[in-house]
Amino acid sequence: MSKFATGLARYFDFAGHQTNLRTEILAGVTTFFTMAYILLVAPSILGKTGMDLGAVFVATGLSACIGTFLMGVVANYPIALAPGIGLISYFAFAVVLGMNVPWTQALGAVFLSGTVFFVLTVTKIRELIINAIPTGLKYAVSSGIGLFIAFIGLKNAQIILPAEATYVMINPDLTKKPEILLTLFGLLITSVMMVRRVKGAIFIGMVATAIVGMMTGLIKVPDKLFAMPPSMAPTFLKLDVMGALELGFVTIVFAFLFVDLFDNAGTLVGVASQAGLMKDNKLPRAGRALITDSIATVLGALFGTSTVTSYIESSAGVASGGRTGMTSVTTALCFAAALFFFPIVQTLASVAAITSPALIIVGVLMAGNLSKIEWDSLSEAIPAFITLIMMPLSFSIATGIAAGFILYPLCKVVAGEGKHVHPVVYVLGVIFILRFMFLGSV
Repeated sequence: MSKFATGLARYFDFAGHQTNLRTEILAGVTTFFTMAYILLVAPSILGKTGMDLGAVFVATGLSACIGTFLMGVVANYPIALAPGIGLISYFAFAVVLGMNVPWTQALGAVFLSGTVFFVLTVTKIRELIINAIPTGLKYAVSSGIGLFIAFIGLKNAQIILPAEATYVMINPDLTKKPEILLTLFGLLITSVMMVRRVKGAIFIGMVATAIVGMMTGLIKVPDKLFAMPPSMAPTFLKLDVMGALELGFVTIVFAFLFVDLFDNAGTLVGVASQAGLMKDNKLPRAGRALITDSIATVLGALFGTSTVTSYIESSAGVASGGRTGMTSVTTALCFAAALFFFPIVQTLASVAAITSPALIIVGVLMAGNLSKIEWDSLSEAIPAFITLIMMPLSFSIATGIAAGFILYPLCKVVAGEGKHVHPVVYVLGVIFILRFMFLGSV
């Protein structure tokens, strides 16, 4: 074994985690391919806001690369990071397009949320907040985001259309439009592979759909496969932090922060448990992992992309034997190499048939938390249901969160369980009521 390999083994403690360099590298590559779809989906969605496609692609890949690398070398966890698909959708469709907020200000809100996340983690306030938020609301938010992004996927693919009488309807030409049929093919093949537990099913499904689309002439064949990464100048340091400090942005910043906070906590615990890294039911080096995430979110906003978060797809790498940060370092290097494949992204990012199935399937995965909500307790079920249903119907993650925090303490007080609600939840409920009263819809 070379001195370099020996040094890696010692630094990441391969012996203590009962792993080796070959296993860690294979696990890192596996993780990359399970989440590589984000390199196509992020530019596709954020590009609709007017952001430069090439710049967003580089910002996404670079923030994923740096965040994942830091997670590996600082926290020594086999967990990868990238812009979260739920918050990308919220950023683009709810904030920028839905509320007519300039994308520069939306990036400012992402930057502020990352900064606040960093402060909360360093000061240990993060633990107080995580412990204060009711478990049912956490699951409802995750499930609601799943419904939200699945709705966006169906809408972008034109599988569902707006209707005056019923608000939405199924496309009457569902089986007549080749583009929709291609989307359905992508959804079918991805679903089959997911059911068969094929690693990287979402990414493979996108590739298969692209190939079929090119063979049938529905998708243009890229002129070339490789090129130098495009310039990041159109989005680099273009965030408007001062604009995001306006009072009306409080709920937007909170939505980014809230989802990032619990998405990370849930992913870290879930993947670490799968890898056998939990000690006495606690996560060692949790502070390092969360600080790494907050730094990645701040850097992502500076580069020109949405909130960076831990990816549950990291579990695929763990299932392949990944146990240390070397898995993450490998994934990070894969993201760096992927920056030279922009010609493919440039051709495929605008094709809804490729990206929509991914959104729908990810929505299914996120909605899995519905089973963990206490549906037999109405004081839990009502706030949870309103939280998750309001997200797709109002086209806003923030609105769903606000509705849940208003209803939860109210339902608990009426049920005679008010003393079990943490004061923080009462404070947030009042804040959201005032937000609706004086600043309108969220």
